[in-house]
Amino acid sequence: MRYVEYRDAIQAELRRNTAGLTWAQLQARLQLPYDRPCPAWTKRLENEIGLQRTKRDGRSLIWGIRKRDLA
Repeated sequence: MRYVEYRDAIQAELRRNTAGLTWAQLQARLQLPYDRPCPAWTKRLENEIGLQRTKRDGRSLIWGIRKRDLA
């Protein structure tokens, strides 16, 4: 999977689920071939699509798109 395909899939899924999703949920829904998110790609997503990860109970992070970037 190329970065552009990864970015577009994650962006579309997070736009459909505005409350956010965990990495495990994204991985399962999109059938991503990665065990963990690539740190370099995650950083690019923060800059390009407004990815925001917020801490939840335990160790999981909720992935979402900043409100101002949803429009």
